[in-house]
Amino acid sequence: MAASTSRQPHQVPLPPSPHKPVNSGKKTTSRKGKGKENLASATQGPEVTTDISWDNLESESNWEWSSLTDPSASKIPPIITKDGSYFFSLVGSSVKIHSVATGQVVSTLSAPRSASSGTSSDLLTAAVLNPHNAFQLITGSLDGRLVVWDFLDAALLQVINIAQPIHYLCAHELWKDTVFVAASRPSKKSKTGGIDDNAIVIRVSLKPVDKTTKSAEILPIGKTRFPTGLTLSPSGAWLIATAGHKVYVAASSSLASGFTKYVSPERLTCLSFHPTDEYFATGDDKGNVRIWYCLNDSLPVNARGVEKKTQTTTLHWHAHAVSSLAFTSNGAYLLSGGEESVLVIWQLHTGKKEFVPRVGAAINTVSAFKCGGGEEEYLLGLADATYLFVGSGSLKISRSYSRIKLDPAVPHGSPSRHNSTPLAFHSLTSTLILPSSHPSSLQIYSPSSSKLVSELEISPSNRVSRRDEKPVVPSYVEQLVISPSGEWLASIDVREADDDFRDEIYLKIWRWDQKGGRWTLNTRVDRPHGLKKVTCLAFSPLSQSFSIHLVTTGEDGNVKIWGLRAVKGNLGMAEEFWITRSAFGFRSELPQWATWSRDASLLAVVFGPYVALYDPTTNVLCHTLTSPKGKTIRTAHFIGKEGRYMAIVGDHDVTLWDLVSHSVRWTYEALMTIDRVIPHTEGDSFAVFHGYFSSQELPKTRVSILRAVSSAPASSHSIPFRLRNFSLYPFSRKLSGQVFVGITYDWRVVLFGDGAKLAKEEGSTATEIASSSTPIRRTLFQDIFGYSAFAEPPTVSTSVDGMNRPRSGKAATDVFDSPAYLMPTLEHLFNPLMDGFLKHRPDDAPEHVVPEEEEEVDMEEEPAEPVLVGDRSSRVVNQEEMDAFVEFFKKHSVKCLSTAPVNGRSGNTIKAKVAVTPRHSTPTYAPTNVRISKQSTASRHDAPAFGRGEDTASSSPSISAMNGRKRKKPLGG
Repeated sequence: MAASTSRQPHQVPLPPSPHKPVNSGKKTTSRKGKGKENLASATQGPEVTTDISWDNLESESNWEWSSLTDPSASKIPPIITKDGSYFFSLVGSSVKIHSVATGQVVSTLSAPRSASSGTSSDLLTAAVLNPHNAFQLITGSLDGRLVVWDFLDAALLQVINIAQPIHYLCAHELWKDTVFVAASRPSKKSKTGGIDDNAIVIRVSLKPVDKTTKSAEILPIGKTRFPTGLTLSPSGAWLIATAGHKVYVAASSSLASGFTKYVSPERLTCLSFHPTDEYFATGDDKGNVRIWYCLNDSLPVNARGVEKKTQTTTLHWHAHAVSSLAFTSNGAYLLSGGEESVLVIWQLHTGKKEFVPRVGAAINTVSAFKCGGGEEEYLLGLADATYLFVGSGSLKISRSYSRIKLDPAVPHGSPSRHNSTPLAFHSLTSTLILPSSHPSSLQIYSPSSSKLVSELEISPSNRVSRRDEKPVVPSYVEQLVISPSGEWLASIDVREADDDFRDEIYLKIWRWDQKGGRWTLNTRVDRPHGLKKVTCLAFSPLSQSFSIHLVTTGEDGNVKIWGLRAVKGNLGMAEEFWITRSAFGFRSELPQWATWSRDASLLAVVFGPYVALYDPTTNVLCHTLTSPKGKTIRTAHFIGKEGRYMAIVGDHDVTLWDLVSHSVRWTYEALMTIDRVIPHTEGDSFAVFHGYFSSQELPKTRVSILRAVSSAPASSHSIPFRLRNFSLYPFSRKLSGQVFVGITYDWRVVLFGDGAKLAKEEGSTATEIASSSTPIRRTLFQDIFGYSAFAEPPTVSTSVDGMNRPRSGKAATDVFDSPAYLMPTLEHLFNPLMDGFLKHRPDDAPEHVVPEEEEEVDMEEEPAEPVLVGDRSSRVVNQEEMDAFVEFFKKHSVKCLSTAPVNGRSGNTIKAKVAVTPRHSTPTYAPTNVRISKQSTASRHDAPAFGRGEDTASSSPSISAMNGRKRKKPLGG
């Protein structure tokens, strides 16, 4: 019988030490006849080592990291306060409180993490204001917790745990300390994907059991599918829920009877109730908006399980699913938005519609509110985390607020999902250039102010949504690089071929306009490498002996160097543009990568398994480097402040060459795939990035720091995400450490590295909201009579350097109380002593000029006008004057005036006509013919301010009375 080959756990040998040679037990491959490999081994220096220590490292530290963006764009409609001063947005597990006037985050509410083990269990899914206390906010999350906040004091008041994931939440003033919740109902059979399609609507009391977080009363109302909406009617008489293809209706007076179901032909996506009448609107995944009038129908006594159909009004414009609905405050209009990036305003009584097109991204949420007593506004939440305000009168975007626009991640797939992500730094403005929400544009972000500066459209495109189910493939920015001086920007934008068009590839070079503070297009090159793809872009560093150049490599096998040419324009001024200076190749290999040395004296180009070093001035091949194992090389980098070393990067190995001795210093091998290598700008170290999945199938990135002296990693770190693109962060204040910035696969912009912590921004923590932070609005009387008429009496503040400053002359004379032999000399004593008696005159004080005597000239006397000396004091209106104005406007109304007799002839009476003006029409005014009497007007002292009977020429003040000056009698008058 054959012996068993299994071994016990204690018989398994331990893994070898990272610094000891590894004997795998396998037969080594013979190296006979490997002349090139033997030659390469012979030329290696004494420090050549081969190490796989990356996979055996035991010490690995978690690198510090912080996010510059929110985790995702919120799909929950923002909650607006009663006075319209603030709105709440649910982002991840936090509530951000924004100011409506400025858009800035004034406070962030974050509840303590629950004991649930889920990674997304604490995500907030619903929020509502307490109907009995307008300063309290109630939130619900997937961990089953209801949290009550006092958002003015930023205080957590209460926590209720119902132990079921919460999806929707609503409340009404008829039920005190009670909310209605749509929560997931766990089923016995778990579905693939972990998503439970069953839900239940329950009534939860916010009063807890003593010394627990459990609710004192939970009343189930009915079961539904996965909910898409939950609301109560304004009267509180009806509870409405939507899920799947059905609308669930329950009378609040008989909740125990359950729901009555109304069937919809399409799957429902959103829900909104009319603010005054008893009907509601729904949107579905086919773009239909339906108005339901089923609440007037007679419901059965036992409604549980009953399905009915009812008449509805259908409004259809959207080509795709309706994402959000909202009624205006007066109920006359219905707002809808979706993937088309168009806000549609429906007039319910006529069925007509108006549009606010091209808002920038797909619309996630729509809300309508009134800010104080002003005009009603519409608040749009876009898929790229931007908030837009639209005026209801003008239907134009009044203002928008965004930090970093996220990728909208539309369901039809964006080209940016499978292409490289551009990332660059602009040294002149200390800004980051990132991909925008549309793949054909870039956004410019300032890390110092945490604000979005501007947006640059690289490729003009018509931002339309998809047609039917076929995605529209727009042009996208594939590569981006900025010159070290910050003056030039080069980009590659691509439009992929389809059935009607061929591939489009453009090289565009932009120049920074210092005066205008923007990028302007300087040169455009169509198909710089023919129909083939451009694989690399690189500007040459600053050099006194070598002007700036741009190198491009393409899959056509050519390396092109571009340079500037200056010509005289029409106005005689020199104009610069970019042209091809030279083009070359290497054997039949395709170039994949190009990089410049620090002094621009060498150009390194990767051709398959070779790295060719060229003199960029003459294009002469200086040297050729290879990998010791002859594998394909992906990238190459100059290492060290002077660029003495070159790191050749393969799929699983890094080889360091010494360019002075033309020898290999060491080789570093890893079992995991190397994503990228980034050299340090100052020292001889560089970072090697490896992306992998941990044992929990969570994406992670490990970073190993290597130095030129040894192949053993100096340190190893990990970060809990994978990266699309990353680079050194040049704005870090730590010169010794390394800080990087990157874009993750879920489109977050993060900083990571040694001390990569951002300074706490205003509003990033729970902060008490001061009442003075809300701007004071102007009243009606202030608009009529001016703001200064109701201002507080000015307080005259005396200057500190003037009469309120104590005279120090008496104190200065105390110095004479000392004996004369202890006093300093007169030269040292004079200046300090005189400063105590005399007042110092500031340097910017105006000089006193003696006015010269003017020669007397006989002039016609005119009435003297009052001369204001100094600041004009504000007139203070007392209470009696205000009461008089109020009584005046109460007793008198504006009446239609008839024209007074002009030159003895009676004018026609003007009758006021009342016309109904369209909602958005512009009023027109008819010109008024004014006739001036030829009679001489009286002086200001004789003529009354208003006409007295028949003595006046018109009912308006005369021109002379308005001017307040004498007029000479006309000749012949």
